[in-house]
Amino acid sequence: MSAADRFADALYGLGWSTVKKLPEPVAVRLGRTIADAAWKRRGKGVRRLEANYARVVPGASPERLAELSRAGMRSYLRYWMESFRLPAWSAERVRTGFEPKDLHHLTEGLDSGRGVVLALPHLANWDLAGAWVTTKLETPFTTVAERLKPESLYDRFVAYREGLGMEVLPHSGGAAFGTLARRLRDGGLVCLVADRDLSASGAEVDFFGERARMPAGPALLAQQTGALLLPVTLWYDDSPVMKGRVHPPIEVPASGTRAEKTSVMTQALADAFATGIAAHPEDWHMLQRLWLADLDPAKGPS
Repeated sequence: MSAADRFADALYGLGWSTVKKLPEPVAVRLGRTIADAAWKRRGKGVRRLEANYARVVPGASPERLAELSRAGMRSYLRYWMESFRLPAWSAERVRTGFEPKDLHHLTEGLDSGRGVVLALPHLANWDLAGAWVTTKLETPFTTVAERLKPESLYDRFVAYREGLGMEVLPHSGGAAFGTLARRLRDGGLVCLVADRDLSASGAEVDFFGERARMPAGPALLAQQTGALLLPVTLWYDDSPVMKGRVHPPIEVPASGTRAEKTSVMTQALADAFATGIAAHPEDWHMLQRLWLADLDPAKGPS
């Protein structure tokens, strides 16, 4: 393990061991302080966040983009502070920490026994939403995690999410899709963060007026298993309670090839994500390249 990998692992370990012991107001202030310091340094992640916001809020002035990126970093650090503390939250704190709208789309889908795929963008705190599902709804689910380096850091993330009641599969290796399909055919729940394609083989979509690529997995799973595909968007307000919305189901087109159906469904997913991101851009934690035009290293900021 390299020195950088050891440092990253130690840093996250310190977060999970120390931050979760802090009183909540102290953790909130610490998160904001770290966010503001990172924003002032204007590193690669902050610059990329601002460039992404420029797509979401076209015509925004440099001053407006700076305001958004500062709010975005505060939202991002709120996610981390909450995530570090989630294992120490009481069941009641988890149950009251999230208020989703239109939950009936999910509960009716689960009651039908056909299986449900929840697809989310990187908005607000998807881990809290997942903990709420396992705690408030008492419904286990399966998800996929990107393999992080070092391996010990990935193991920390898996243990953390499994501790919240999730079954976690590695993104790489190829076996995840088959396991997800089996869970859905058994009437289970699958939750996937699906606004950034990690395979470079996803479906192309129009996203805020430009081409991007998003994972094809949610649409393919719905087609192959008959599961319901539901987009979910999340956001923060000024309260300690995260808000969210379960969007209406995305139907499988009646005709077309599998690729054509996947394209239509993934575009519908991207459109639902866009509504949530446009309404709360500061809660979209996309500090990486996303649009195809930016995937060429010669174009745009890092």
